[in-house]
Amino acid sequence: MIRYALTRLVLLLVGLFVASALIFLSLRVLPGDIAQLIAGTNSTPEQIAAIRDQLQLDRPLPQQYLDWIAGLLRGDLGTSLKTGTPVITELAQKAQVTVPLGIMSLTIAVVVSVPFGVLSAMRRGHASGTALNVGAQALAAVPVVWAGMMLVVVFAVWLGWLPAQGFPRAGWGDPAAALRALVLPAITIGVVEGAMLLRFVRSATMQAIDQDYVRTAAAKGLTRNQALIRHGLPNVGLSVITVLGLQIAGIIVGAVVIEQLFSLPGIGRMLVADVGGRDLPKVQGELLVLTGFVLVVGFVVDLVHRLIDPRQREAS
Repeated sequence: MIRYALTRLVLLLVGLFVASALIFLSLRVLPGDIAQLIAGTNSTPEQIAAIRDQLQLDRPLPQQYLDWIAGLLRGDLGTSLKTGTPVITELAQKAQVTVPLGIMSLTIAVVVSVPFGVLSAMRRGHASGTALNVGAQALAAVPVVWAGMMLVVVFAVWLGWLPAQGFPRAGWGDPAAALRALVLPAITIGVVEGAMLLRFVRSATMQAIDQDYVRTAAAKGLTRNQALIRHGLPNVGLSVITVLGLQIAGIIVGAVVIEQLFSLPGIGRMLVADVGGRDLPKVQGELLVLTGFVLVVGFVVDLVHRLIDPRQREAS
Protein backbone atom coordinates (compact mmCIF):
# COMPACT_ATOMS: atom_id res chain seq x y z
CA MET A 1 0.00 0.00 0.00
CA ILE A 2 2.83 2.39 0.84
CA ARG A 3 4.50 1.71 -2.50
CA TYR A 4 1.22 2.32 -4.31
CA ALA A 5 0.66 5.57 -2.41
CA LEU A 6 4.16 6.81 -3.25
CA THR A 7 3.63 5.94 -6.92
CA ARG A 8 0.36 7.84 -6.99
CA LEU A 9 2.02 10.77 -5.20
CA VAL A 10 4.73 10.93 -7.86
CA LEU A 11 2.06 10.90 -10.56
CA LEU A 12 0.23 13.68 -8.71
CA LEU A 13 3.37 15.83 -8.64
CA VAL A 14 4.02 15.16 -12.34
CA GLY A 15 0.41 16.12 -13.08
CA LEU A 16 0.80 19.38 -11.17
CA PHE A 17 4.01 20.15 -13.06
CA VAL A 18 2.38 19.51 -16.44
CA ALA A 19 -0.68 21.55 -15.42
CA SER A 20 1.48 24.47 -14.32
CA ALA A 21 3.34 24.46 -17.65
CA LEU A 22 0.10 24.34 -19.65
CA ILE A 23 -1.46 27.14 -17.60
CA PHE A 24 1.64 29.31 -17.96
CA LEU A 25 1.94 28.80 -21.72
CA SER A 26 -1.77 29.14 -22.46
CA LEU A 27 -1.89 32.55 -20.82
CA ARG A 28 1.19 33.70 -22.76
CA VAL A 29 -0.18 32.73 -26.19
CA LEU A 30 -3.34 34.81 -25.82
CA PRO A 31 -3.63 37.38 -28.63
CA GLY A 32 -2.53 40.92 -27.94
CA ASP A 33 0.17 42.54 -25.83
CA ILE A 34 -0.68 41.84 -22.19
CA ALA A 35 1.16 44.94 -21.02
CA GLN A 36 -0.75 47.09 -23.54
CA LEU A 37 -4.09 45.59 -22.48
CA ILE A 38 -3.37 46.19 -18.79
CA ALA A 39 -2.14 49.74 -19.34
CA GLY A 40 -5.12 50.75 -21.50
CA THR A 41 -5.50 52.43 -24.86
CA ASN A 42 -4.34 55.87 -23.68
CA SER A 43 -1.13 54.63 -22.06
CA THR A 44 2.30 55.93 -23.02
CA PRO A 45 5.19 53.70 -24.16
CA GLU A 46 6.89 54.40 -20.83
CA GLN A 47 3.89 53.09 -18.90
CA ILE A 48 3.73 49.96 -21.04
CA ALA A 49 7.46 49.39 -20.56
CA ALA A 50 7.05 49.80 -16.79
CA ILE A 51 4.26 47.20 -16.69
CA ARG A 52 6.29 44.82 -18.85
CA ASP A 53 9.21 45.22 -16.45
CA GLN A 54 6.96 44.74 -13.40
CA LEU A 55 5.56 41.50 -14.81
CA GLN A 56 8.99 40.49 -16.11
CA LEU A 57 7.47 40.01 -19.55
CA ASP A 58 10.72 41.14 -21.17
CA ARG A 59 12.51 38.07 -19.82
CA PRO A 60 12.69 34.75 -21.73
CA LEU A 61 9.66 32.50 -21.20
CA PRO A 62 11.68 29.67 -19.57
CA GLN A 63 13.08 32.13 -17.04
CA GLN A 64 9.60 33.55 -16.32
CA TYR A 65 8.28 30.04 -15.74
CA LEU A 66 11.14 29.08 -13.43
CA ASP A 67 10.65 32.27 -11.41
CA TRP A 68 6.95 31.44 -11.03
CA ILE A 69 7.72 27.86 -9.94
CA ALA A 70 10.29 29.12 -7.45
CA GLY A 71 7.62 31.36 -5.94
CA LEU A 72 5.17 28.46 -5.77
CA LEU A 73 7.69 26.36 -3.88
CA ARG A 74 7.89 29.18 -1.31
CA GLY A 75 4.09 29.27 -1.04
CA ASP A 76 3.87 32.49 -3.09
CA LEU A 77 1.15 32.42 -5.75
CA GLY A 78 1.95 35.95 -6.85
CA THR A 79 0.43 39.38 -6.26
CA SER A 80 -2.68 40.83 -7.86
CA LEU A 81 -2.02 43.64 -10.32
CA LYS A 82 -5.30 45.33 -9.43
CA THR A 83 -5.30 45.26 -5.65
CA GLY A 84 -1.66 44.57 -4.78
CA THR A 85 -2.86 41.82 -2.45
CA PRO A 86 -1.18 38.40 -2.39
CA VAL A 87 -3.14 35.94 -4.50
CA ILE A 88 -3.19 33.36 -1.72
CA THR A 89 -4.87 35.87 0.60
CA GLU A 90 -7.65 36.63 -1.88
CA LEU A 91 -8.12 32.93 -2.63
CA ALA A 92 -8.52 32.22 1.09
CA GLN A 93 -11.17 34.93 1.35
CA LYS A 94 -13.15 33.73 -1.66
CA ALA A 95 -12.85 30.09 -0.58
CA GLN A 96 -15.06 30.94 2.41
CA VAL A 97 -17.92 31.06 -0.11
CA THR A 98 -16.86 28.47 -2.71
CA VAL A 99 -15.87 25.67 -0.32
CA PRO A 100 -19.16 25.67 1.68
CA LEU A 101 -21.07 25.91 -1.61
CA GLY A 102 -19.21 22.89 -2.95
CA ILE A 103 -19.76 20.86 0.23
CA MET A 104 -23.47 21.66 0.29
CA SER A 105 -23.83 20.86 -3.42
CA LEU A 106 -22.01 17.53 -3.07
CA THR A 107 -24.12 16.59 -0.05
CA ILE A 108 -27.33 17.32 -1.93
CA ALA A 109 -26.09 15.36 -4.97
CA VAL A 110 -25.33 12.29 -2.84
CA VAL A 111 -28.59 12.50 -0.88
CA VAL A 112 -30.56 12.77 -4.12
CA SER A 113 -28.71 10.17 -6.16
CA VAL A 114 -27.86 7.24 -3.90
CA PRO A 115 -31.25 6.33 -2.37
CA PHE A 116 -33.27 7.17 -5.46
CA GLY A 117 -30.77 5.44 -7.75
CA VAL A 118 -30.94 2.24 -5.71
CA LEU A 119 -34.74 2.49 -5.51
CA SER A 120 -35.00 3.01 -9.26
CA ALA A 121 -32.95 -0.15 -9.89
CA MET A 122 -34.88 -2.20 -7.33
CA ARG A 123 -38.17 -1.05 -8.86
CA ARG A 124 -37.02 -1.84 -12.39
CA GLY A 125 -40.01 -2.62 -14.55
CA HIS A 126 -42.44 -0.82 -12.24
CA ALA A 127 -44.00 2.59 -12.84
CA SER A 128 -42.13 4.20 -9.93
CA GLY A 129 -38.75 2.96 -11.17
CA THR A 130 -39.46 4.16 -14.69
CA ALA A 131 -40.61 7.57 -13.40
CA LEU A 132 -37.39 8.00 -11.39
CA ASN A 133 -35.27 7.04 -14.37
CA VAL A 134 -37.07 9.41 -16.75
CA GLY A 135 -36.96 12.22 -14.19
CA ALA A 136 -33.21 11.74 -13.71
CA GLN A 137 -32.58 11.84 -17.46
CA ALA A 138 -34.64 15.02 -17.78
CA LEU A 139 -32.84 16.76 -14.89
CA ALA A 140 -29.40 15.69 -16.15
CA ALA A 141 -30.17 17.39 -19.48
CA VAL A 142 -31.18 20.69 -17.86
CA PRO A 143 -28.54 23.46 -18.17
CA VAL A 144 -27.42 24.53 -14.72
CA VAL A 145 -28.09 28.22 -15.53
CA TRP A 146 -31.68 27.53 -16.54
CA ALA A 147 -32.22 25.40 -13.41
CA GLY A 148 -30.89 28.23 -11.24
CA MET A 149 -33.14 30.79 -12.91
CA MET A 150 -36.22 28.59 -12.41
CA LEU A 151 -35.39 28.11 -8.73
CA VAL A 152 -34.97 31.86 -8.30
CA VAL A 153 -38.36 32.51 -9.92
CA VAL A 154 -40.12 29.97 -7.69
CA PHE A 155 -38.41 30.31 -4.30
CA ALA A 156 -37.19 33.93 -4.42
CA VAL A 157 -39.69 35.79 -6.61
CA TRP A 158 -42.98 33.92 -6.15
CA LEU A 159 -42.62 32.52 -2.64
CA GLY A 160 -40.03 34.94 -1.24
CA TRP A 161 -38.48 32.26 0.95
CA LEU A 162 -34.85 32.71 -0.06
CA PRO A 163 -32.66 35.55 -1.41
CA ALA A 164 -32.22 35.67 -5.17
CA GLN A 165 -28.66 36.98 -5.21
CA GLY A 166 -25.79 38.21 -3.09
CA PHE A 167 -23.98 37.24 0.08
CA PRO A 168 -24.19 39.06 3.45
CA ARG A 169 -21.56 41.73 4.05
CA ALA A 170 -20.80 40.18 7.42
CA GLY A 171 -20.05 36.87 5.70
CA TRP A 172 -20.05 33.97 8.12
CA GLY A 173 -20.32 36.44 10.96
CA ASP A 174 -24.05 36.03 10.26
CA PRO A 175 -24.27 32.23 9.74
CA ALA A 176 -28.03 32.11 9.18
CA ALA A 177 -27.94 34.72 6.41
CA ALA A 178 -24.87 33.13 4.84
CA LEU A 179 -26.51 29.70 4.72
CA ARG A 180 -29.71 31.15 3.27
CA ALA A 181 -27.68 32.82 0.51
CA LEU A 182 -26.10 29.48 -0.44
CA VAL A 183 -29.24 27.31 -0.36
CA LEU A 184 -30.51 28.05 -3.88
CA PRO A 185 -27.05 27.87 -5.54
CA ALA A 186 -26.30 24.59 -3.75
CA ILE A 187 -29.65 23.08 -4.73
CA THR A 188 -29.11 24.16 -8.33
CA ILE A 189 -25.74 22.42 -8.62
CA GLY A 190 -26.63 19.50 -6.35
CA VAL A 191 -29.83 18.51 -8.13
CA VAL A 192 -28.32 18.63 -11.63
CA GLU A 193 -25.16 16.78 -10.59
CA GLY A 194 -27.24 14.41 -8.47
CA ALA A 195 -29.39 13.51 -11.46
CA MET A 196 -26.27 12.54 -13.40
CA LEU A 197 -24.97 10.49 -10.46
CA LEU A 198 -28.40 8.86 -9.97
CA ARG A 199 -28.23 7.32 -13.43
CA PHE A 200 -24.84 5.81 -12.63
CA VAL A 201 -26.02 4.49 -9.26
CA ARG A 202 -29.03 2.91 -10.95
CA SER A 203 -26.86 1.24 -13.59
CA ALA A 204 -24.35 -0.06 -11.01
CA THR A 205 -27.15 -1.38 -8.79
CA MET A 206 -28.80 -3.17 -11.71
CA GLN A 207 -25.49 -4.85 -12.52
CA ALA A 208 -25.12 -5.89 -8.89
CA ILE A 209 -28.61 -7.41 -8.87
CA ASP A 210 -27.66 -9.67 -11.79
CA GLN A 211 -24.40 -10.90 -10.17
CA ASP A 212 -24.11 -14.57 -9.19
CA TYR A 213 -23.26 -13.83 -5.55
CA VAL A 214 -26.53 -11.91 -5.13
CA ARG A 215 -28.47 -14.76 -6.72
CA THR A 216 -26.69 -17.27 -4.49
CA ALA A 217 -27.55 -15.28 -1.37
CA ALA A 218 -31.17 -15.14 -2.51
CA ALA A 219 -31.16 -18.92 -3.12
CA LYS A 220 -30.04 -19.46 0.50
CA GLY A 221 -33.18 -17.84 1.84
CA LEU A 222 -32.73 -14.09 1.57
CA THR A 223 -35.13 -11.99 -0.43
CA ARG A 224 -33.74 -10.28 -3.51
CA ASN A 225 -33.72 -6.91 -1.74
CA GLN A 226 -32.01 -8.34 1.35
CA ALA A 227 -29.37 -10.02 -0.81
CA LEU A 228 -28.77 -6.78 -2.68
CA ILE A 229 -28.46 -4.68 0.48
CA ARG A 230 -26.10 -7.10 2.24
CA HIS A 231 -23.91 -8.19 -0.66
CA GLY A 232 -24.53 -5.96 -3.67
CA LEU A 233 -24.56 -2.41 -2.31
CA PRO A 234 -20.98 -2.54 -0.90
CA ASN A 235 -19.73 -3.12 -4.45
CA VAL A 236 -21.99 -0.35 -5.73
CA GLY A 237 -20.46 1.92 -3.11
CA LEU A 238 -16.97 1.29 -4.47
CA SER A 239 -18.06 2.43 -7.92
CA VAL A 240 -19.88 5.46 -6.52
CA ILE A 241 -16.76 6.62 -4.66
CA THR A 242 -14.83 6.64 -7.93
CA VAL A 243 -17.51 8.62 -9.74
CA LEU A 244 -17.76 11.11 -6.88
CA GLY A 245 -14.23 12.25 -7.69
CA LEU A 246 -15.41 13.18 -11.18
CA GLN A 247 -18.55 14.82 -9.76
CA ILE A 248 -16.42 17.13 -7.63
CA ALA A 249 -14.78 18.45 -10.79
CA GLY A 250 -18.25 19.01 -12.26
CA ILE A 251 -19.29 20.88 -9.14
CA ILE A 252 -16.26 23.18 -9.45
CA VAL A 253 -17.18 23.97 -13.07
CA GLY A 254 -20.79 24.53 -12.03
CA ALA A 255 -19.69 26.86 -9.25
CA VAL A 256 -18.01 29.18 -11.76
CA VAL A 257 -21.33 29.66 -13.56
CA ILE A 258 -23.57 29.68 -10.49
CA GLU A 259 -21.48 32.25 -8.62
CA GLN A 260 -21.98 34.58 -11.56
CA LEU A 261 -25.73 33.90 -11.66
CA PHE A 262 -26.26 34.40 -7.92
CA SER A 263 -23.64 37.17 -7.50
CA LEU A 264 -21.65 35.18 -4.95
CA PRO A 265 -18.17 36.51 -4.12
CA GLY A 266 -16.43 33.17 -4.63
CA ILE A 267 -13.42 31.87 -6.50
CA GLY A 268 -15.36 31.21 -9.70
CA ARG A 269 -16.68 34.74 -10.00
CA MET A 270 -13.25 36.16 -9.13
CA LEU A 271 -11.64 34.01 -11.84
CA VAL A 272 -14.03 35.26 -14.52
CA ALA A 273 -13.39 38.88 -13.51
CA ASP A 274 -9.61 38.41 -13.46
CA VAL A 275 -9.57 36.77 -16.89
CA GLY A 276 -11.50 39.73 -18.29
CA GLY A 277 -9.17 42.18 -16.54
CA ARG A 278 -6.02 40.28 -17.58
CA ASP A 279 -4.79 40.07 -13.98
CA LEU A 280 -2.21 37.52 -15.07
CA PRO A 281 -0.63 36.57 -11.70
CA LYS A 282 -4.06 36.00 -10.12
CA VAL A 283 -5.37 33.95 -13.05
CA GLN A 284 -2.28 31.73 -12.95
CA GLY A 285 -2.64 31.13 -9.24
CA GLU A 286 -6.38 30.53 -9.37
CA LEU A 287 -6.19 28.04 -12.24
CA LEU A 288 -3.33 26.14 -10.62
CA VAL A 289 -5.15 25.91 -7.27
CA LEU A 290 -8.36 24.66 -8.92
CA THR A 291 -6.44 22.15 -11.04
CA GLY A 292 -4.41 21.01 -8.05
CA PHE A 293 -7.59 20.52 -6.02
CA VAL A 294 -9.08 18.25 -8.69
CA LEU A 295 -5.85 16.23 -8.91
CA VAL A 296 -5.65 15.87 -5.12
CA VAL A 297 -9.27 14.67 -5.00
CA GLY A 298 -8.44 12.01 -7.59
CA PHE A 299 -5.38 10.99 -5.55
CA VAL A 300 -7.45 10.62 -2.36
CA VAL A 301 -10.20 8.69 -4.16
CA ASP A 302 -7.62 6.23 -5.53
CA LEU A 303 -6.18 5.62 -2.06
CA VAL A 304 -9.60 5.22 -0.45
CA HIS A 305 -10.72 2.86 -3.19
CA ARG A 306 -7.65 0.69 -2.68
CA LEU A 307 -8.00 0.68 1.10
CA ILE A 308 -11.59 -0.54 1.12
CA ASP A 309 -11.41 -2.90 -1.88
CA PRO A 310 -9.50 -6.09 -0.93
CA ARG A 311 -9.53 -7.30 -4.55
CA GLN A 312 -7.12 -4.55 -5.59
CA ARG A 313 -4.74 -5.33 -2.73
CA GLU A 314 -4.77 -9.04 -3.60
CA ALA A 315 -4.18 -8.31 -7.28
CA SER A 316 -1.06 -6.31 -6.44
